[in-house]
Amino acid sequence: MHDQSTPTHDAAFLNLTKAAKYLGISPNTLYVWRHRRQGPPSFRMGGRVMYRISSLDEWITVQEQADSRSNAALNPLSQKPMKRAVRTL
Repeated sequence: MHDQSTPTHDAAFLNLTKAAKYLGISPNTLYVWRHRRQGPPSFRMGGRVMYRISSLDEWITVQEQADSRSNAALNPLSQKPMKRAVRTL
C-alpha cells in the first residue's frame, strides 16, 4: 500500500507544499526562498507555483557538492597549509 501524503516520482511536478515536504523544510521557507530567487527552480502552471521533481533532485545534488562536508575538494582540512610570508625588517 502506498501512502498518498508522500510525494512519489510517479508525479512529474509538486506544488509548493509537497515540494517543501519532499525537501524536508517548511512551506514558508520554500516560499521565502522563491521570492528571494534562492532555492530550487520553480514556475507557474495554471496559476500555481510548481516544482519539477527532477529539478529538486538536481538542486539537492548541487547543494551537496557546495558543502565542504560532502565535497572533499572544498574541505579546508584536506588542503595543504599555506606558507607564511617572510617578513623582512
